[in-house]
Amino acid sequence: MKILIMGFIVFVGWSVLSTHFYVCKIKGLCVQPQTQITIVESVFPNNNLGAVPEVEEKIIIPKELVIYFGFDKSDFIAGEESRIYFDKSFAYIQKHTQATLTITGHTDEVGTIAYNQALGLRRAQALQIYFETMGVPASRIEIDSKGMKEPAADNDSDKGRAKNRRTVITIK
Repeated sequence: MKILIMGFIVFVGWSVLSTHFYVCKIKGLCVQPQTQITIVESVFPNNNLGAVPEVEEKIIIPKELVIYFGFDKSDFIAGEESRIYFDKSFAYIQKHTQATLTITGHTDEVGTIAYNQALGLRRAQALQIYFETMGVPASRIEIDSKGMKEPAADNDSDKGRAKNRRTVITIK
């Protein structure tokens, strides 16, 4: 009887750990608290060690932001997360003149290829308009639509299709 109980405990522990590893590490679906690290380095003019150092703050490139949309929707209303991302990305783009904001629209597999391609583009354009009205120059924004070509999840369930109706914003 003890061996059955021990075997059951080991099995449950193994199941929990392997599920956590698969979901969080492999699929990346666990939400991790996002911390931003600011790197500060001292700059000594002319290598004069007796001088007071000037401190220069390096801006870290923000991670990508994923905005999810409702079925057949392309309307965007800014939330707190998008405002925070905008502030960080705007600061980075201002400091780095070669940086561009890339906005890519995606859809689920419901509908025709042509319709989904256009819907993904409308989603990307909605975010482009948001960033332009907030001050990012149009020349620094690139938009694209993948339509239903690059799903983030399966299209066999409502949850999977909901994860595919998205726009991904990255800085390059």
